[in-house]
Amino acid sequence: MAQVTAKMVKELRDRTGLGMMECKKALEESNGDIELAIDNLRKSGQAKAAKKAGNIAADGAIIIAQQGGKAVLVEVNCQTDFVAKDDNFTTFAEKVANLALENGTTDVAKIAELPYGDGQSVEEARVALVQKIGENIQVRRVETIEGDNLAAYRHGLRIGVVVSYEGGSAETGKNLAMHIAAFNPVAVDDNDVAADVLAREKDIIEAKARESGKPDNIVEKMIEGGLRKYLDEVTLLRQPYVMDNDKKVGDVLKAEGVKVLGFKRLEVGEGIEKKQEDFAAEVAAAQASANQ
Repeated sequence: MAQVTAKMVKELRDRTGLGMMECKKALEESNGDIELAIDNLRKSGQAKAAKKAGNIAADGAIIIAQQGGKAVLVEVNCQTDFVAKDDNFTTFAEKVANLALENGTTDVAKIAELPYGDGQSVEEARVALVQKIGENIQVRRVETIEGDNLAAYRHGLRIGVVVSYEGGSAETGKNLAMHIAAFNPVAVDDNDVAADVLAREKDIIEAKARESGKPDNIVEKMIEGGLRKYLDEVTLLRQPYVMDNDKKVGDVLKAEGVKVLGFKRLEVGEGIEKKQEDFAAEVAAAQASANQ
């Protein structure tokens, strides 16, 4: 059995809102697998919907570069929002995005090898910037999207969206991109939701439904209702439209003769745990070292 550490318990507490003992027990039962522990807690109804599962922990910026019918979104990370607003950091991030677009690659390793200018590669420019600013800086990921009609929207530094669509106006496209930034759908419609994601959610809904002790036919209806509610939340066309919450996105687009072909959305720090400084532990460790 994997050892359950205090750090693991703390992360599970932060992500579920449960007490220490519940989290420790869940981790022991999942053999130290945090994601499995969250699923099991959700099935039992203990977890508070794992509200912090997508906790944004890192800083940095999302940069969008677009030319004609092609666009790229690039996430470049740093350690503080202060550096994310620094001109040196911004210049580097924008140059990387343009290079990714020009060279038609989303491979971060290949981007690192591209010529940056002044005889430097992108990686060499990154290292020089780290030395100059004093923070760790990383090009984390790149996404690309193509289409005859592309609409881009960036919310501050942290969220970037590009949507490909046909029909309607440029204003419609911009509103769609703003909606996606705000509501964070995972797919355009039901058919675009990944099968493994849907199966995982169904498993959780079914486990909770069967705990009710109701007959199988009622449980089936509960599962259907739970999946319908889930799809209402995560698919673009089912969501309430950001410009008019009384209407669904799908209904608005149908009335305007618009079809969404696809979209990309990046948010700074998705899935990254930011290091929490424990100054008491640092002092204790320093004191122990001094006494040796």
